[in-house]
Amino acid sequence: MSVFIIAEAGVNHNGSIQLAKKLIDVAIDAGADAVKFQTFKTENLVSKDAQKANYQKETTDSKESQFEMIKKLELDVDTHIELINYCKTKNIIFLSTPFDLDSVDLLNNLELNIFKIPSGEITNLPILRKIGNLNKKIILSTGMATLEEIDDAFNILITAGTKKDNITILHATTMYPTPYQDVNLKAMVTIGNNFDVAFGYSDHTLGIEVDIAAVAMGASVIEKHFTLDNNMEGPDHKASLEPNELKNMVKSIRNIELALGDGIKKPSPSETPNIEVVRKSIVASCNIKKGTILTENNITVKRPATGINPMLWDSIIGIYAAKDYNKDELI
Repeated sequence: MSVFIIAEAGVNHNGSIQLAKKLIDVAIDAGADAVKFQTFKTENLVSKDAQKANYQKETTDSKESQFEMIKKLELDVDTHIELINYCKTKNIIFLSTPFDLDSVDLLNNLELNIFKIPSGEITNLPILRKIGNLNKKIILSTGMATLEEIDDAFNILITAGTKKDNITILHATTMYPTPYQDVNLKAMVTIGNNFDVAFGYSDHTLGIEVDIAAVAMGASVIEKHFTLDNNMEGPDHKASLEPNELKNMVKSIRNIELALGDGIKKPSPSETPNIEVVRKSIVASCNIKKGTILTENNITVKRPATGINPMLWDSIIGIYAAKDYNKDELI
C-alpha cells in the first residue's frame, strides 16, 4: 500500500481563502494525497492571556497575544465548505485538525472520513472520546508524549468505539523547526511495535531527509508543513517546505517506495540479462588435447557465464577431456 502523504497547510493560509486555494494547488502539483488545514474556534482554544510559544514569538508580532494571533487564522464554516468543494473538484483529500469539541462536530457534519488528532490534544480526554465515538479513521500525533500517554489516548479511542485497524499513530517532535538530534526516529518503530498498528511520522525538521528515512523505516503516513514562501508572516512559515521542496519530498518518497520492493532476494528483471555477462564459466587456460586429464593447470574461470558453472569446479577436476580445446574455450 502506498505511503499516504499529507501536505500540511495548517494556518499558512494567513486567514485568506485565496491563499488557501493556492496552497491546495501546490499540494496537488506536488502529488500529495491530502492537504490538511486546522479547525478551531479561538475562544474555545486559548484563554485571552495565554502566552505564545517561543518559536511563535520569533515568527510573529511579539506584541500580540496568542489569542490575537490565532483569531486571524480562524476559518469559518463557509470557508471550510468552499475549500472542501475545491478539493473535490481537484481530486485531493481535504483534511483538517479539530482543536476543540465544536470543531469536531463541524468536521463531522461536513462528512470528513479521517480525523487527525494533533499532539497537543493527546491528553484531552473529552476530545479523544468524542472523536473515538465517531468510528472514523484516526491519525494520532504524539509530539511531547510518553509511551504511557500514547497508551492512555489509544485506549480511550478504542473504548469509545474506534476499531484498532482504523488508527494510525504518528511519531512527532513538537518544535518548529525540530533539531535533528531531537527527532529520535527509532521511536516511531517503537510505537508501531508497541501498539501493533500502522505508524508514521509528522515532521517539523527543515528539509526532507527525515521523511525519506521514515518511509524506509516503515512509515505508512508522512505529514509535512508547507507554504508558498518561507518569508511570509505567520507562526509556521519558517519551518515549512516551499513548493519545489514539497514536490521533491513526494517524488523522493515515491522513489523510496519503489526501491523498498517485496523483500524477497532474487535477481531483478533489470539485472537478469547481466548474469551471463558478468558471471563466469569453466574454460581452458591453454590448448588441451582430447583425453588429457583436466587439472588446475589447464582449466580456469572466465567470463561469460554460458558454460559450466564454476561451482562445479571440483566435479570437473580429474576427468578426461572429451575433445580438443583451444585456450579460453568453454569446457
